[in-house]
Amino acid sequence: MTVGDAVKAKLVMDLRAQGIRDMRVLEALETTPRELFVSGPFVDQAYLDQSLPISCGQTISQPFIVAFMTEQLRLNERSKVLEIGTGSGYQAAVLSKLCRRVYTIERYRTLSIKAQKLFEKLALRNITTLVGDGYKGWPQQAPFDHIIVTAAAAEVPQALADQLSETGIMIIPVDEGRGHQALLKVERDGDGFKETKLMSVRFVPMVAGVAREKGVAREK
Repeated sequence: MTVGDAVKAKLVMDLRAQGIRDMRVLEALETTPRELFVSGPFVDQAYLDQSLPISCGQTISQPFIVAFMTEQLRLNERSKVLEIGTGSGYQAAVLSKLCRRVYTIERYRTLSIKAQKLFEKLALRNITTLVGDGYKGWPQQAPFDHIIVTAAAAEVPQALADQLSETGIMIIPVDEGRGHQALLKVERDGDGFKETKLMSVRFVPMVAGVAREKGVAREK
């Protein structure tokens, strides 16, 4: 076993110790090269269980949060997934190993292009990217069996809830005020929705619109 393999194995053991039980999820994280998605100065920290900064003022989520949110989606090989917030592309890469197709939206064009190049390098051909407003979702491709949001919204966007299939699941961090955020599981049952609080979290805020070049937001 190489040093790299040993570091990855330790991360997986740590995730299991924290309660991640789905072996498919653990294998997806172990076989996704997180170092490729991390900014250069932080490559040596790629397999520590912590979030790390990337460009455009965004972050790559800590492996535990990626694993936990992915496990809560209850994916299968037929699942059609929408991700809001491509970021580095790491979460989408993990999802791609567990479902039929991933549609991922990013408001920063530079991040979306960089992630797309990594998907091509890793031959992850079941990921489709879009530069757009995450609050609006991707109605042309709806409905989705699962939706995962990787930025904290002020509230659950109705447009995203409406794009869930009749038995769909959405995992989304929501601002609770006073600096607190909650990770919610939203389960659809026909026309009804059930919300369950899973844990307290810390994500970058979800912003409407598409970012201009140089990172200036264009609100819509």
